[in-house]
Amino acid sequence: MSVPVLDLTRQHAQIREAVQRALQDVFETQHFILGKHGKALEEEAAAHLAAGHAVGVASGTDALLLGLRALGLKQGEGVLTTSFTFFATAGAIHNAGGRPFFADIDPETFNLSPAAVKRFLEEECGPGPEGLPVHRATGVPIRVLLPVHLYGLPADMDALNAVAASHGLKVFEDACQAYGALYKGRRAGTLGHLGAFSFFPTKNWGGAGDGGLLTTNDAALASRLAMLRVHGSKERYIHEEIGYNSRLDEVQAAVLRVKLPHVDAWNRRRAEVAELYRRGLADIPSVQAPKAPDGYTHIYHQFVIRAARRDELKAHLADRQIGSMIYYPVPLHLQPCFRFLGYAQGSLPHTERAAAEVLALPIFAELTEGEVQEVCEGIRSFYAGRR
Repeated sequence: MSVPVLDLTRQHAQIREAVQRALQDVFETQHFILGKHGKALEEEAAAHLAAGHAVGVASGTDALLLGLRALGLKQGEGVLTTSFTFFATAGAIHNAGGRPFFADIDPETFNLSPAAVKRFLEEECGPGPEGLPVHRATGVPIRVLLPVHLYGLPADMDALNAVAASHGLKVFEDACQAYGALYKGRRAGTLGHLGAFSFFPTKNWGGAGDGGLLTTNDAALASRLAMLRVHGSKERYIHEEIGYNSRLDEVQAAVLRVKLPHVDAWNRRRAEVAELYRRGLADIPSVQAPKAPDGYTHIYHQFVIRAARRDELKAHLADRQIGSMIYYPVPLHLQPCFRFLGYAQGSLPHTERAAAEVLALPIFAELTEGEVQEVCEGIRSFYAGRR
């Protein structure tokens, strides 16, 4: 039996007619930019997340970029984040004019370690202007802490918010992989000053192309974001600042509105699939399955194990026509384009170990129990043959 990493056609089969009606409405009106669907989507997402405001943009990457601009990041200032994430996190920092700084992860959750963040701010930084910490080796002031809710599991936001507040930092959540996740009863993306989401098609709440969203409880931040996404303009042809062309189009908004009422149920089903995996892999000592700490609701955008001889296991699964992916094989601090930042192998040991061991198994709401069993048997057969 072949098992795909992801099969969106199964999801689409459930909602095909509703999607077609929504798209027909867009094409009948011929209103493609900043129309009724985009406005309604922002209102519906804000209500679903219990956020004060939501602002649609063209991608998750743009959500990060515009968010950093809205938070007041100045040219050459620093943003402290994780190296174990998708490239867009640090790419957006650079493209917003900032300099990425990386702290190590918690090896249990793969998320930014509050203890590592605290050590960086206290041992590598000193007091600077505006009450911001300044990195001693580079002289760069740090303005923003940017935790990532990796794979759909929220970071330890109480601890991270406390450290950030004690050093005068803004907190910007990269929740691009975590729409619907909960931290102590509150939605990811509403736990800091600002949250960013991605609607890339493979996300738990994915569109029919690129799209993104920002959430905040600060009306002034929301207003600035709405201006930045239309070339820095509130009034047509009058530009308060230099912004971007980054609107969530009506096609994406219409499709996303059809999907939103299903997202919580899809996420619950993913959690059920994750539990099937945990039971199926429990007797394999060479594999460590993920789990959520108490008080956290993991939405399992990815089900990522740690595995001994990871690359060999991946090849073995491929031979059995079982899909798997590595998120992420090269951490950001070791990427060639960030060599100028001065990090080296060994700089972030927990991050580097995770990059060498993680493997994402097939997971989506429509995955069957039989398919999960096939994956588990494939993993078991690999280790049984190599004792």
